[in-house]
Parts: sequence; C-alpha cells; structure tokens
Amino acid sequence: MSNMYHYYKPYPCPYINPSAYPAQASNQYAVHPYYHPGQESTDYAEAEHHHNPHREHHHDQHRMKLKDYGPEPYVVNIEKATKQNDNFRTALWTGEYLQLTLMSIDVGDDIGLEIHHDHDQFIRIEEGEGIVQMGDKKHQLDYYRKVSDDYAIFIPAGKWHNLTNTGRRPLKLYSIYAPPEHPRGTVHKTKRDAEKHHR
Repeated sequence: MSNMYHYYKPYPCPYINPSAYPAQASNQYAVHPYYHPGQESTDYAEAEHHHNPHREHHHDQHRMKLKDYGPEPYVVNIEKATKQNDNFRTALWTGEYLQLTLMSIDVGDDIGLEIHHDHDQFIRIEEGEGIVQMGDKKHQLDYYRKVSDDYAIFIPAGKWHNLTNTGRRPLKLYSIYAPPEHPRGTVHKTKRDAEKHHR
C-alpha cells in the first residue's frame, strides 16, 4: 500500500532570483536584454534606431518638403512638419481666407511685438516653453501666460502680442491667420529676414 504512494523527492537545486541578486542577473544576461521587477522598460528598437547610421540616413530621405501647398487641397502631419521646420517662418498653406505658417523661435528670442488690426490669429505650441503676452496698448501687455507643448493661443484682432522662448531648445509652433497675413510662399530663414521684409 505504501509503495503505491511513493513520492519523488526532487534533487535540490539553487534558485537565482534576479530581483534579489541583481549582480548575478547582470552577469547571467550580459549578452541579451533581460527584465526583473523594478527595472524600467527599455525600447531596444528605439535605442538601435538612434545609433544606427543607416536608419538615420533612411529617416533623412523621408523628411517632408516644406513649402506653400495652398490653395490646393492638402493633408499633413502637422506635428511632424512643425518639429521639422528650422526656419523662423515657413508658409505651409495659403488660401483666400486662411493661412498656416510654421515657426521656430531660437532660445531667448521672441516673435516680436506686433498687432494685426484685421486678422485673428491662432498659435499652437508643438515643442518648447515660452511666455505669451497680450494687451490693448503696446507698452501695457497685461495678459501674461506661460505656455509649453500642446498649448493653444488665441489672439483677437487689434491686440498687441508677443511670444518669447524661455526654454532650453527652439520653440516649435504653427500659426494660423484669418485672413492670410504673409504673401504666399513666404520663407524667412531668420528673424532678421522677417524684420527686413516688414520694413
């Protein structure tokens, strides 16, 4: 009867718990990525992408051409286009009643104090940090807000306004004017170019 219930006694074997012995786990999995509780996840595909010159070259080949596509129908990944733009101002689409421009504001610089008497303006921040100021008088900008990624700014016609980059990287944004403010195909590589155009 006792032979029918003979239990197999397993051979004792040491067990390595990676979370308890991180040093051993690191040696054991030195060649391949491993995971143990408490470790932050790593996107190895993304890491490889950033260190692979062949993929970077492939990425450069797929940069979109930034030019004025108006007034024809047009669809675009606006976040990608905005972040790709390195010019102070690039008109991306100009129609009869509306215009969209891409802008890149250098660190510590600003758009420049201005007013549009007959234009409403919309600005969206895609990347960076800044301060927007608005007011009824040129030297009395009593509306003050901090802005950053994904913030939208609405500027009514007749309001003095400015936007200053207070971050540590270029401030990437796109601006919509209704009706258009700049000539179709406008490209200002620098703020100085823009200032020369408005003289």
